[in-house]
Amino acid sequence: MSGEMSPTGKRSDSGSSPELRASHADRDRVVDVLRIAAGDGLLTADELDERLEVALSARTLSELAPLTADLTPVSATGGLTGAEVKDLVRIEQVHSGAVERVGRWVVPRRLELAVQWCEVTLDFTDAVITQDTLRINVDMVGKTLRLVTRPGVVVDTDGLQLAHSRVTYRQTPTNPDTPVTLRVELVGMKAHGRVVVRPARRTFVQWLLRRPTSHSAGA
Repeated sequence: MSGEMSPTGKRSDSGSSPELRASHADRDRVVDVLRIAAGDGLLTADELDERLEVALSARTLSELAPLTADLTPVSATGGLTGAEVKDLVRIEQVHSGAVERVGRWVVPRRLELAVQWCEVTLDFTDAVITQDTLRINVDMVGKTLRLVTRPGVVVDTDGLQLAHSRVTYRQTPTNPDTPVTLRVELVGMKAHGRVVVRPARRTFVQWLLRRPTSHSAGA
C-alpha cells in the first residue's frame, strides 16, 4: 500500500507524521481569540458563529489554525501581553482614592467589590475579554459605580439590590448584527450613591464626523 487512511479520511504517505490532536485548551484559546476579534469589529456575527462551530468541533491543530490566520496580531494573541486571566479578583477599599480599571485591562472571570465611599469605574472600551460572562458581586456603600460599555457588552442589573440608590442605564443604538461578547451580571447590594451604565463618550473628532449626518437628517 502506498499509504494509509488518516482519521480525517485523508490518505497519507507511510513516512509522514500524523496530525497533532487539539486539546480542550487549544480549542478554548481559539474561541477566546475569536470572541475578542468580534468585539473589536473584525468579525461579523455570522462569521463568529461559523468559526466557533468549527473551533468547538476541531480535532486537530491544523483545523484550528485557519480560524485565526487572518486576524491581527493583537487579536491573535488575545491582547494579553503575558497577563494571566484570573478566576477571581477582589477589591477592598474604604474612604480612599477612586478605583479604576481602564485601558487594555484583562477582565477576570469573577469580580468582588467590597468598597465604601470610593468611586469605582470599570471601563470595557479597550478591555481584554476572554469569556462571555462576568459576574460582579457588589458590596458597595456610597459614591458611584460606573460601567463604561462598548458594542457587544451588555449589563444585567436585575440581581442587584438597591438601598437609597438608583441605576442609570444609557444605551446608544447598535447594529442588530453585533454579537454579545460579554454579559456583565451585577449581584449583591448597592447602598447610597448611584450605578451608571453608559457607552464610551465620543471623541471630538467623532463628534465632528457625526455633525454632517445630523444636518442631513434634519434637512
